[in-house]
Amino acid sequence: MKKSPVITVVAIGIGAALFFVLGRFVAIPSPVPNTNIALQYGLLAFMAALFGPVAGLLIGLIGHALIDFSYGWGIWWSWVIASAVFGCLMGLVSKKIRLDEGVFEKKDALSFNLFQIVGHVIAWGLIAPVLDIVMYAEPANKVFTQGLVGGASNIVTTAVVGTLLCVAYASAKPRKGSLKEEK
Repeated sequence: MKKSPVITVVAIGIGAALFFVLGRFVAIPSPVPNTNIALQYGLLAFMAALFGPVAGLLIGLIGHALIDFSYGWGIWWSWVIASAVFGCLMGLVSKKIRLDEGVFEKKDALSFNLFQIVGHVIAWGLIAPVLDIVMYAEPANKVFTQGLVGGASNIVTTAVVGTLLCVAYASAKPRKGSLKEEK
């Protein structure tokens, strides 16, 4: 179902704000410096699956930029871009699953999770480390370690948080054609 542009803009604002709050205040430190176990990617994956690739891209971009800015070290664009790409890629899953119809069955969960794994591998295994090297002259072993740890933890948290959000949303929405007229 095509969403109204107004609804999509509101979703981007709410999604970016929630992404920021989760990333800034619910971050769990990992053993690797400057790398957190992040719950916000489950929310991003859900919002992107519901509102599409443009919304996913902007939620990831704005939300991650706000997190970096709030820490005071400046915006780390390589990772902001990786979040935006992940959001965009997850928005493509919206064509494969049926959240708008109130359906999120095993095959939908499988599609969602296969997409999020591929998205995280691309974002944290390739984009973030390569951009760290190109943009900031960071050592390759450091940034690929950060990407591996961040990506692996994001896959797990997205599988749990993102899947639970999809299940909850689909179960709260009436299935298409499920309402019958009483006689």
